[in-house]
Amino acid sequence: MLTDWNLLSEELQLMVSREALRRAAELIAAQAVELAWEIESGGLSDHGGPEALRLLAAVVRGTDEPEMVVGHA
Repeated sequence: MLTDWNLLSEELQLMVSREALRRAAELIAAQAVELAWEIESGGLSDHGGPEALRLLAAVVRGTDEPEMVVGHA
């Protein structure tokens, strides 16, 4: 197992980084949807949160689009 990021090729670094970003985005989006459900079901006070959380989930999931990937590893 490689323990030094710099030993990985740039291509592999990009692949690993993109997969990590995809997984993080899905986790954040899933948590936002779950929190929205908690608000709707009465578990938490509603101050317009469900719609905002669903918007956050959509924006985070949108980072998976190829045109939104910017920069270099």
